[in-house]
Amino acid sequence: MRLAVIVNRFPVISETFVLNQITGLMDRGHEVDIFSWNPGKGERVHPDVEAYGLMRRTRYWPGRHRGGLRTLPALFRLMGNSAALRPALRTLRVSRFGGRSAATRVLAQAVTVAGLPPYDALLCHFGRVGRLALMLRDIGAIEGRLVTVFHGSDMSQLLVEQGERFYDDLLARGELSLPISHHWRDRLIELGGDPERIVVHRMGIDCENFEFTPRRPSPDGVVRVLSVARLVEKKGIEFGIRAIRRLVDRGRRVHYTIVGEGPRRSQVEALIQSQALEPHVELVGWRTQDELVSLMRHQHILLSPSVTATNGDQEGIPVALMEAMAMGFPVVTTHHSGIPELVRDRESGYLVPERDVDALADRLDHLLLHPQEWEPMGRAGRAAVGAEFNVDTLNDRLVELLAAGKG
Repeated sequence: MRLAVIVNRFPVISETFVLNQITGLMDRGHEVDIFSWNPGKGERVHPDVEAYGLMRRTRYWPGRHRGGLRTLPALFRLMGNSAALRPALRTLRVSRFGGRSAATRVLAQAVTVAGLPPYDALLCHFGRVGRLALMLRDIGAIEGRLVTVFHGSDMSQLLVEQGERFYDDLLARGELSLPISHHWRDRLIELGGDPERIVVHRMGIDCENFEFTPRRPSPDGVVRVLSVARLVEKKGIEFGIRAIRRLVDRGRRVHYTIVGEGPRRSQVEALIQSQALEPHVELVGWRTQDELVSLMRHQHILLSPSVTATNGDQEGIPVALMEAMAMGFPVVTTHHSGIPELVRDRESGYLVPERDVDALADRLDHLLLHPQEWEPMGRAGRAAVGAEFNVDTLNDRLVELLAAGKG
């Protein structure tokens, strides 16, 4: 198949789920082009980007500030296609796609793809991207069966900001929606989507990269708790820090390592200091996957205290949870978004209410005092990830879904 993967930003080190799909499709013999609204932010780049030559396959849309200058060339290209010209002009003058600025931006982007042969499928990550791709298809700039993956913020914060009619056209005319959880599938149906065209498709991990190791107490008696998260509000790291304070106050020997960067780093550092937790909490920044796996070998419990942010932003199902469970970690996390579809309470870990510091501390304390639970929980978690979140199985299924409308 000839496939277009359309994203907001590429490459992004934290979005390994997108990269795994791209490389998985290429490994299966399919031709993949990448279209991105924005380049990466100069952060570290996953080695697979170079190994697969992905930058040579990537096209960037013209920036918003250049949109007006690009509109006329796009229109001239489209004038040769009478079937496309009318919807192009309609897109310029109507507001259903978000106003004249959005329409102008879409026509600007059309010059990037006009004249390309049709694709078998346009695989769009995040609902906003799927919506913009629908506009491009409407004006005849790009052709293909439209498949949109819905993750988290696009199903939560974005709908708070834009309203629940935001996806009306996409749900009505896109061929397939792929929410990453049943939680989001139910929400898409509530928004008016056709259940027959909404299929849960998980994001996953390569389990071979995460060797299972039973978690056992360290000779020094210190229990090592780990969080791997971008430092944004919905990750709930502040609640994890406060829970560790409770454990230290109880006299527990615990060390908390936080892997990640983000806009709330200064707030996280300030909270660690205000709680006098410098000897017990370490903020280590981002790590490559190899560095992270090496660090994880010496940790005991994964803490993922996700919350609904004040702007409505929610998780999908955190990849960090999948990776830790694949390696044998017992986990403590929250009843949030699709997380209960991965973590079974009291089987592979513990689920507590969002923002409940006391509950987080109590569940962590229970695991500190009952290390005999670590290995059985870890084995249950590894089995769950292998059964439903294994990227090889998921990519085989993705090929089937993308090919379903071919011919």
